[in-house]
Amino acid sequence: MNNINLMPNLAPSLAPSLAPLYPEIFLLIAASAILLIDMFLSDKNRYLTYLLSLATLAGCAALTWCDFQAGLTVFTFNDMFVSDPMGHVLKLMSYLACALTFVYARRYSTERGMLGQGLGGEFYVLALFTLLGQMVMISGSNLLIIYLGLELMSLCLYALVALRRDHVASTEASMKYFILGALASGFLLYGMSMIYGATGHLDLHEIEKVASSASGNKTILVFGLVFLVAGLGFKLGTVPFHMWVPDVYQGAPTGVTLLLGGAPKLAAFAICFRILIDCLSVIGIEWQQMLMIMAVLSIGLGNLAAIAQTNIKRMLGYSTISHMGFVLLGLAVGMGPNGSTTSLMLIGAYGAAMFYVVSYVLTTLGTFGMVMYLSRSGFEAEEVSDFKGLAHRSPWFALIMLLLMFSLAGIPPLLGFQSKFLILKAVVESNQIWLAVFAVVFSLVGAFYYLRIVKLMYFDEPTDKNPIIANTDMRLTLSVNGLAVLLLGLFPNGLMLVCSIAIGKTLAA
Repeated sequence: MNNINLMPNLAPSLAPSLAPLYPEIFLLIAASAILLIDMFLSDKNRYLTYLLSLATLAGCAALTWCDFQAGLTVFTFNDMFVSDPMGHVLKLMSYLACALTFVYARRYSTERGMLGQGLGGEFYVLALFTLLGQMVMISGSNLLIIYLGLELMSLCLYALVALRRDHVASTEASMKYFILGALASGFLLYGMSMIYGATGHLDLHEIEKVASSASGNKTILVFGLVFLVAGLGFKLGTVPFHMWVPDVYQGAPTGVTLLLGGAPKLAAFAICFRILIDCLSVIGIEWQQMLMIMAVLSIGLGNLAAIAQTNIKRMLGYSTISHMGFVLLGLAVGMGPNGSTTSLMLIGAYGAAMFYVVSYVLTTLGTFGMVMYLSRSGFEAEEVSDFKGLAHRSPWFALIMLLLMFSLAGIPPLLGFQSKFLILKAVVESNQIWLAVFAVVFSLVGAFYYLRIVKLMYFDEPTDKNPIIANTDMRLTLSVNGLAVLLLGLFPNGLMLVCSIAIGKTLAA
């Protein structure tokens, strides 16, 4: 009888705390509610789905901001889920990326039958569930949880790429993405299973303990690491796992391309950090060498291949490959060339990598937004030549595009220059001068195809004389996006400090 009386007292202590998951729970409930509400909306009232989606993102941001203000690292569900400063910053940026995508893609998607006409508001709902998967990836502290978040994100993206069912290019891109994505997921899952076999754990901190104590099988651990890095390389879109990037970027509707090129990069950075740095740092020399090779190949091939492209989405796809190479550089040099490291070096390199991925996402959002700004019903502004004479047709937005191109090229004083400078600084501090020289040389090569867009806008006569039509919210958001790239480049210390503090607190947890 006494044992029975004890049960009510034990139950509350065993229940996991749901507070760290409030943003995810809110998003799940809100996205499900939007899906139901959208079923009863007519095409002319579809703007309600758009407004509700933005309101959902605002609610998630408010909940995450409260956690970020607290500045605490909290584990829950048997340490499978972590709420920490790095996760908070990446989630806030993911909300921003998703919100900007909704604003930029609203008119574009409506004109192409992706909203209404039998499809309803699936674009918004699938995008919200994609975001939910990214949030789970960012906060996952268990290999299985990370994989579940990854698959939730990937399955929604496969469907989004094929959302234009009557469009051959979109269907082809979706098939390529699905097949290669399934292969990469298999690599990732096989690597996770080998790590589980070597350590007997799925929890990242338990894996770290076993790997550090040398009680696990290091040979199997390293083999598992190889498959893990291959899967992570696919999600980042780095060489030699880059084959899908230009094809899917070109074939997918531009609004979906923006979803692919934005927030998923933040989530991929998070799982790279948690698995490689936070969990497998004890075998850092092994994955450091792999990341360096991938980084060098990505920077070289990405910039060289982009020069030959005439389709701007394909060009930006190869550009993404080169930029992800810079992110890998930051992750690879944090430990020094021989595994030697200091806390300042760690925070500097990993903080620079986080700063780089955040600044890249912010810039690429505006770039694809400009592509949708020039597009109209029956016309896709996907060719480089479509930007000819933009300065004559729309001087203000030609200036915005100039700022975005200069930022991607790494020209001072824009945000892209600051992010490249911080990565190169971290590389030099790790005494790997040859890497820094290589990155600088290929950055100069890459500047050619960005400056080509500027040349077309300002020095060529326009071939398209049609008026540019865009919603007021899109014009305003694009303007703010472009100016933010300039202002954050002029005053980068605030964002850099946020990234460094977030990385430092996460490493200290």
